[in-house]
Amino acid sequence: MMKRSLLCALLLTVAAVPADAANLVKTYSYFAIGGSTLEDIEQQLTEHGPRVKTTGSRHPGATQMAFTTRISYSSQPGSCRITDAIVTVKVKVILPKWRRPRNADADVRLFWDTLSADIKRHEDRHVEIAKNHGRALEDALKASYPQKDCDTAKAKAAEITAAELARHNQDQLRFDRVESVNFESRILRLMRYRMERFESGQLPPPT
Repeated sequence: MMKRSLLCALLLTVAAVPADAANLVKTYSYFAIGGSTLEDIEQQLTEHGPRVKTTGSRHPGATQMAFTTRISYSSQPGSCRITDAIVTVKVKVILPKWRRPRNADADVRLFWDTLSADIKRHEDRHVEIAKNHGRALEDALKASYPQKDCDTAKAKAAEITAAELARHNQDQLRFDRVESVNFESRILRLMRYRMERFESGQLPPPT
């Protein structure tokens, strides 16, 4: 069984910065680990996983993200309004890749297949949460009321952006808390499900 330090380590990195772009841009990168036992794999993840700035420690996976906005304004005497807003979420998902040794036991291979799939699902869910908030931010900017001048309109846009990013961060942290609490039971349930499918011939055995 993996130690609690690893079980609760599926976190993310969030960096919100202004720039230009549109919609969702997602890339993946991988870091290699070795090991032939669960203990080896845990040690490798601890030593080689991406370092998360918010915690200062390494994690089995991470999602780095940046929200960017492009806002158009239209002004007339005594009024300025937002005519268009495009929000992009740029994300980089960092995942482990196991250099599977030939002497790894079948139960270790099964656990790794289950764990790596769950890490990817976890990080992809972070991306989905961010994308939803990017869409909400776009809608809120476009729906904002006209202001007396464009400086005030820009200040209002910054206020709307800060509030939505705060909600985004809260949702991401809430998701991590729920995931960490349910991690052990979820992995054991997934392993039982995979084993049942192997035994019934619906899935090939782990290689």
